[in-house]
Amino acid sequence: MAIVLGPNRYGKAEVRVVRVTRDGGTHRIRDLNVGVFLSGDMDEVHLTGDNGAVLTTDTQKNTVFAFAKKYGIGELEEFGLLLARHFVDSQPTIHHARVRLEEYAWDRITGPHSFVKGGTEVRTAVIHSDGSDGAESVVSGLQDLTVLNSTGSEFHGFVQDQFTTLEPTDDRILATAVTAQWRHRGTDARWDESYTATRAALLDAFATTHSLSLQQTLYAMGRRALEVRPELCEVRMSMPNKHHFLVDLEPFGMDNDNEVYFAADRPYGLIEGSVLADDAPDAPSAWN
Repeated sequence: MAIVLGPNRYGKAEVRVVRVTRDGGTHRIRDLNVGVFLSGDMDEVHLTGDNGAVLTTDTQKNTVFAFAKKYGIGELEEFGLLLARHFVDSQPTIHHARVRLEEYAWDRITGPHSFVKGGTEVRTAVIHSDGSDGAESVVSGLQDLTVLNSTGSEFHGFVQDQFTTLEPTDDRILATAVTAQWRHRGTDARWDESYTATRAALLDAFATTHSLSLQQTLYAMGRRALEVRPELCEVRMSMPNKHHFLVDLEPFGMDNDNEVYFAADRPYGLIEGSVLADDAPDAPSAWN
């Protein structure tokens, strides 16, 4: 039996970088968590411990900081592309770079330099690059976008067997924390504009879809994003069903007409799926 080295990559995870841009007396903050992962001619470091092909993970970390200073941090995806291309173009032993970025929002309080950290929502991007002249892909997204409809949601007509206890309903709370990723057709979009508009499309579809299931809502959200943003070709979403159960108030002599709920955090239903244009190009590594 022959034993061989399989696919591999290495890098620096969780590089926390905060860039303050001073425009006169007015400041702007970009707060990122950056992960860099590289692959290429790495057989010898695994098989014999020869580090001759290795760009150290500490160097990768330092590059993130240096690029934040040299180029600033403007649009999230553009910063990721700069990093990914640099690692492949500057190192002959590196053939592919994956850069994942998360951005944490800070909202201005008052005045030019005071901020309050935003909510739980995080903006994300995953960049893959084989270098400036090679194949590239950009996947933008968000995670933990918590949304709730207090009505306009039903759930009935499902399979029932001997273990089913859930009652059908024609009026329920629908709540979820959306993790969404959307794949771009190219690498030259107006990233901030695209992100803002795609996020708005997802929220609008969630709010305006009369839901018969969370699956139906997921599809409606992905479809809306693709309809209004031609630069996108695929949307993937993961949406936990944040269950809200009506509290039985009869023991206290009270009615409960869809007013008082118990918010259960676990276990929960988890709905995942993708919506894509029929002409979407293949991107086997874009999501990983």
